[in-house]
Amino acid sequence: MAKHVAARPDWLKANHVHDIYSVSNCVSDDFADYINYWKHNGYWLFNSPEAIRGVAEEYSLDLTDTKLFFYELHELEYDEGEKSWEPFAPDASFHTQVVQPETKVLLGYDVVTFSCHTTPECSPLSCNSLASEIETNEHCLLSSLERAEELLEQGRFDNAEPGPYRIFAVYSVQWP
Repeated sequence: MAKHVAARPDWLKANHVHDIYSVSNCVSDDFADYINYWKHNGYWLFNSPEAIRGVAEEYSLDLTDTKLFFYELHELEYDEGEKSWEPFAPDASFHTQVVQPETKVLLGYDVVTFSCHTTPECSPLSCNSLASEIETNEHCLLSSLERAEELLEQGRFDNAEPGPYRIFAVYSVQWP
């Protein structure tokens, strides 16, 4: 995903956070309201940087000042009501063949809501200010997959936003 990364908003009382690298677009906007173009994959993201560039070129969208991120999704989602981990799959009606970048830098982990089971919704660490209570890095991300799992199982995300919750590893990548 290409995003316009925002600085930490004043309402987020987590002074250690400098900017928001969340998967959701509640604070740091995606490069476009891309769902309307129907070029995303079954995870409701993109298969490659070339797919993003293709949308930008076709619809005259400016990618200037965007950062490119690669997301790896944990194979289970957490249902806070049932207190259980459940498998999920990409939407089969979309072509999903994610291209792994040659080089990627792990930045941290984000927890994202998927109440509609389609597109990423909210990242409670930033959207609901949980980073003011939960230790994150300077990008408002968690340090490990294990930490994200632990916080979900402890109920630290309960009542922030409707789940289920999915965990993403967030990587920075260079535009090819």
